Amino acid sequence: MGEQSSGGSKKTGKTAKKAASATKAASTSTEKATPGQRAGSAKKAASAKKAGPAKKAATARKAGPVRKVAPAEKVVATGKAVAVKKAAPVKKVAVKPPRDESRTALVRRARRIDRELAEVYPYAHPELDFDNPFQLLVATVLSAQTTDLRVNQTTPALFAKYPTPEDLAAANPEEVEEILRPCGFFRMKTKSVMGLSKALVADFGGEVPGRLEELVKLPGVGRKTAFVVLGNAFGRPGITVDTHFQRLVRRWQWTEEKDPDKIEAAVGALFPKSDWTDLSHHVIWHGRRICHARKPACGACPIAPLCPAYGEGETDPEKAKKLLKYEKGGFPGQRLKPPQPYLDAGGRPAPPLGAA
Repeated sequence: MGEQSSGGSKKTGKTAKKAASATKAASTSTEKATPGQRAGSAKKAASAKKAGPAKKAATARKAGPVRKVAPAEKVVATGKAVAVKKAAPVKKVAVKPPRDESRTALVRRARRIDRELAEVYPYAHPELDFDNPFQLLVATVLSAQTTDLRVNQTTPALFAKYPTPEDLAAANPEEVEEILRPCGFFRMKTKSVMGLSKALVADFGGEVPGRLEELVKLPGVGRKTAFVVLGNAFGRPGITVDTHFQRLVRRWQWTEEKDPDKIEAAVGALFPKSDWTDLSHHVIWHGRRICHARKPACGACPIAPLCPAYGEGETDPEKAKKLLKYEKGGFPGQRLKPPQPYLDAGGRPAPPLGAA
């Protein structure tokens, strides 16, 4: 019996070795098998306990990449959708100042823009009707919060009744208010023009001073108004920083300043002083006719190649032409009595107040 037991042990040992070899072989074949073969073997295997985890592991390995790919596809699709919706803002981002534009390059670009505009608007002039410094001073004060056209349609009656500072200073406020009513804010503007008229009579003998320091002391007169008068009535250079000027010089990235005085200083440093008055006319005319605040006519702009903001407005040439204003669009200008060069260039005078 001892021998039989020993023989049984030997057989058992041999059987175990065979089982181990079989298990090792199966393991090796499983490792060498493809994922599909492994999945097939797992399905055919009798022991579901080992095949189940193997199948889950195989599924997890396959599912892993699928889960990664799916979000990636969604992200790509979402990215495309966002890009379409935010196409306009992307253009605005590209509009920021050229990173590598040096000070010298900026000066050259700014002066070239001014030269181009001078060719487009060789007849540019102040768009307020006036015959003397006093009329220009009053008209400029009245132009706040309204158009030059409306002022030009209103001042003929005002100057016909009150031609001098002495006359306006001694006027009946209610009568002046009635004349200035079309300009808007007529009560406040009546106080301003009558106040500056009284100051002219009291402090300057009824004459408009030709110095900045003296002009800004008058009621309702700031630097912008003073430079309009100095540049156009006295021939002394000055930069007129109105709303159009502010908008365009920032759009052209000549400066990032928002304060009018700082804009004046920044832009003035880019040009010789002798160019300041004409520069103001060129920029303001362009802002009124082509480079509008809401819908700039980019497709009809003569300085488009020099403008970093190109594309903010309508770029189609035909559609852009429909956005042009005043003489560029075939419409009358803002002055009832414009200079002869403007008329010679095809410009038309504005109609008087109340005209059809």
